[in-house]
Amino acid sequence: MPKTILITGASSGIGRATARLFAEKGWNVAATMRSPEEETELKELKNLKLYRLDVTKKEHLQNIISQVEDDFTSIEVLFNNAGYGAVGAFEKSSEEDVLNQFRVNLFGIMDLTREFIPYFRKKGEGVIINTSSVVGRFTIPLYSLYCSSKWALEGFTEALQYELRQFNIKVKMIEPAAIKTEFHGRSLKVFEDDSVKGYEKMEKNILSGMKKRNEKAPGPEVVAETVLKAATDSNQKLRYPTGKGAGAVLLARKILPTSWFNKMVFKQQNR
Repeated sequence: MPKTILITGASSGIGRATARLFAEKGWNVAATMRSPEEETELKELKNLKLYRLDVTKKEHLQNIISQVEDDFTSIEVLFNNAGYGAVGAFEKSSEEDVLNQFRVNLFGIMDLTREFIPYFRKKGEGVIINTSSVVGRFTIPLYSLYCSSKWALEGFTEALQYELRQFNIKVKMIEPAAIKTEFHGRSLKVFEDDSVKGYEKMEKNILSGMKKRNEKAPGPEVVAETVLKAATDSNQKLRYPTGKGAGAVLLARKILPTSWFNKMVFKQQNR
């Protein structure tokens, strides 16, 4: 019997590519998104069904397992992928900006994972995979909210693996570098406050530079392949860097003195 993966944020980018790959590999795919009625491509794939799921709405989370079980009998892998970036000078952000960033990138993942833990415990096995980022282990200017949400996700995921290993539940993280998706399009919220001055040069350099880097990056298919590896390997590996330069930059962050690494970031900022 084919295994089933539930994917959040499957309407675009990494989620969509992962849904396609797993379906092509013969898996059952529960592709969730906020507006499944607008999806036309994925619904044509065999062994794939669409479900409405907003990770910030607890009534959606509480019913999703039973909905998928009605169609596919069981779920073996949860891929917490839904997320977006809130960027800009922190001084320009509002309390609501902060809460929204964490509701989607962290609290939604926590809430859905909390629903799945007793389900996987009852099954005696399961895999939980969270989409983090290379900036879950270092920071860049103007991404303070996004970075902090991913840093928190890294801490949550790392601690959770210790708790759940005794129940034969694997917990893993995908850490993409720049990937050519809609992250710097519809998935990006830029803070706007004309009354706050002094960040114009930084915003121009950093945001335009990140957009160009995104456009030249590999597509989300490379991340989907990494998710497949994480879902199917038999080891307890926690972190899976993916994308061009991901392993190199994380190695540099690990072995270089902090002052040296910070100089590299500042240099990129002022290019």
